[in-house]
Amino acid sequence: MGGGGDRAGCVIVAAVQEIPIRGHMIRLGQLLQHAGLADSGGAAKQLLLDGAVTVNGEPEARRGRQLHPGDVVTVEGASVRLT
Repeated sequence: MGGGGDRAGCVIVAAVQEIPIRGHMIRLGQLLQHAGLADSGGAAKQLLLDGAVTVNGEPEARRGRQLHPGDVVTVEGASVRLT
C-alpha cells in the first residue's frame, strides 16, 4: 500500500545554486558566509575543521583557498557554483 512505488536506491540530486562574485576570485571562508552556508567566520572555520566542505568534489580545509568562477563548493549536501 505504498502508492508511490519503491524509492529504495534512488539518488536525489539537489540543484546547484549559482553565486555571482565580484572580480575573478573569492576566498573560501568569504564564500561560505556570502552564500549563507555559514553564519559567521567562526562557523565557516568550524565547518572546514570538521571536514564538511568540498571544492570541486575534493575535501578542503583551507579558509583562504582561492575560488574562481566555475568552482563548485559543497557543504553538508548544499552546493553552490561561482559565476
